[in-house]
Amino acid sequence: MLTKEDFFCDFENKWCPGCGNFQILDAMKEAFAEMDLSPEKLLIVSGIGQAGKTPHFFKCNFFHGLHGRALPVATGAKIANHDLTVVVSSGDGDCYGEGGNHFISAIRRNIDITLLVHNNKVYGLTKGQASPTSDIGFQTKMQPHGVIAESFHPLTAALAFGAGFVARGFSGNKAHLNQLIQKAIAHKGFSMVDIMQPCVSFNSVNTHAWYKKRAYDLADKNHDTTDIDAATALSRKWGDEIPIGILYQKESSSYTDRIDHLDQGPLIGFTYEKERVQQQIDNG
Repeated sequence: MLTKEDFFCDFENKWCPGCGNFQILDAMKEAFAEMDLSPEKLLIVSGIGQAGKTPHFFKCNFFHGLHGRALPVATGAKIANHDLTVVVSSGDGDCYGEGGNHFISAIRRNIDITLLVHNNKVYGLTKGQASPTSDIGFQTKMQPHGVIAESFHPLTAALAFGAGFVARGFSGNKAHLNQLIQKAIAHKGFSMVDIMQPCVSFNSVNTHAWYKKRAYDLADKNHDTTDIDAATALSRKWGDEIPIGILYQKESSSYTDRIDHLDQGPLIGFTYEKERVQQQIDNG
C-alpha cells in the first residue's frame, strides 16, 4: 500500500504561507496513495499560475504546459495511453479564462481525465488582477473601482455542456476534498472538482474564515446527484451558503471508448510502417 510520502518530491516551494494550495496538494497526495496509484501510472498536467506549479511537488509523470493549454495536452496523453491516470491541475484564470474553449471541448469529448481547479477568484501569480470567477465589485489594483463583469459560474457551465461528474470542494476541508478527488478519478469520463481556496496575498474578501462560515456538505442534505435540475440550481448558489460535494454524476462512454482502434490497446503500443508513413507525407 502506498503512502503520500511515495509521491514526495524535494522541490523548493514558494507558495505564500497560508495559501490554500498547500492543503490541496496534501489532499491530492493522500487521495493518490489511498487509491494505490503508482507514480509511474500517474500523469499530472498543468498550465501557468500558482496552481500550475503543483506537479513540481510530486514524484510522478508531469507536463507543465502553456497558459490555458493543460487540457489539450492531457487529452492527447490520454488518447496515446488510456491506461494512464491523467489529472489536470489548473487555476481559475488558467482554466476558465485563457483555457475556456479547451474546457468546453474536454467536456464535450467526455475525455476520461480529472480536472482539479484551484479557484481563488483572482490571478495570484501575476499579482492580483481579477479572474473570470471574481465577483462583481471585487477591487484590485487593476480594477480599483471594482469588477463590473458578471462572474463566470464554472459548475453551471460544466453542467450545461454535459459534464458527467461535477463537484465543488474546499481546501479548508482536506478530508472531504480527498474523498472528492478519489471519486472524481474513479468516475469513467470527464470529471471536474472546482476547489474553493483562499489567496492570502491578493484576495482579502474570500478568506479561509469566509469560506468556512459558508460551506456546507451536500451529503448532509440528501442531495440526489442524478438530478440535473437540482444540480444546476445548486451550481448557482453563492453567498451566505455555498454547497460543497458532488452536484451531479452520470457515466457514459468516454472519448477513448469511441475510438475503435483503441480496442487493441494504447497507441503507444502500436507499431507502424515507417516507409508507408513517409509515403503518405510525400503524397501530401
